[in-house]
Amino acid sequence: MEDCIFCKIKLGELSSTKLYEDGDFMIIKDINPVAKIHLIAIPNEHYSGLDMQTEEGAIVLGKILHKIGTLSDELGLSNGYRLVINQGKDAGQTVQHLHIHIIGGEQLHNL
Repeated sequence: MEDCIFCKIKLGELSSTKLYEDGDFMIIKDINPVAKIHLIAIPNEHYSGLDMQTEEGAIVLGKILHKIGTLSDELGLSNGYRLVINQGKDAGQTVQHLHIHIIGGEQLHNL
């Protein structure tokens, strides 16, 4: 998608602080953090939300969740973290490219 900020980051058209990247996804720092550590895991394939993903996309989401778990100490999240997917307007999704917020580095409020 030519107007998608995450696609532009993936293509190198916009800069970001990438902490991890492979052939399926990347993890970057959020530019508007809501906690001491606020990262975003972004699949390379562009689709707006869970309702639009393919079976292959679901496999990539599984890889992302696994990698977050294996990188948690390296990312400064050894005391715990929260994963959030905002799905649609009512949930506050502002970028129409599925992504997972990784939030931690401090005591978070209970939901």
